[in-house]
Amino acid sequence: MTAYEGRRIFHTAGQLSPASLHRGIHDLAARDRDLAQVVRRYGPPPLWARPPGFATLVRIILEQQVSLASAEAAYFRLQRLVGRVTPGSVAATTESQMREAGLTRQKAAYCHNLARAVVDRTLDLAAVAQLDDQAVRSILLQLPGVGPWTADIYLLMALRRPDIWPQGDLALARAAQQVKQLRRIPDTEQLSHIANAWAPWRAVAARILWHSYLSADGTSN
Repeated sequence: MTAYEGRRIFHTAGQLSPASLHRGIHDLAARDRDLAQVVRRYGPPPLWARPPGFATLVRIILEQQVSLASAEAAYFRLQRLVGRVTPGSVAATTESQMREAGLTRQKAAYCHNLARAVVDRTLDLAAVAQLDDQAVRSILLQLPGVGPWTADIYLLMALRRPDIWPQGDLALARAAQQVKQLRRIPDTEQLSHIANAWAPWRAVAARILWHSYLSADGTSN
């Protein structure tokens, strides 16, 4: 029996698509006037979908606690070192080589360990993608360097699950402060409580808030 047997299976019809994203936006705008105002001002948010799999998970790991520009630069350095970013190419590269290419010690170790897990077949990302949200999160959280934010961003963007709320995302907290006109940036618990009202479209609400944050900053799209 594999590690993936006996777990609940996720039905791919529930993935966000352009059509279901539109439905989610419409439903949220009808229920939350603050989100509705964002959509009226900036238009609907992009789907921001990423291809599921190893390379995307590596990129999300590199995005932890740094700017997107810094993470992109780190990914391109890794790409120049290994060629195509695959489990085999990263597993065949030493952590010291990745550090020499500009990755931090921790992130070099995380990427190498992730590659080894896929190559050794202890992690099957294609099988993981068929599981329900909680099962996916549980498996990903067992990987070194994958915390709740990383697992949630993978669920939200790569697997396109509609009701994921990425805990600890600072851009979302700042956007929520502005959109909800809060006196302070909400902490993780307060923001999760606010987001509960947006179920079953919390991943759509996150996209609306990111869209507001990026548009107000002049960097959207």
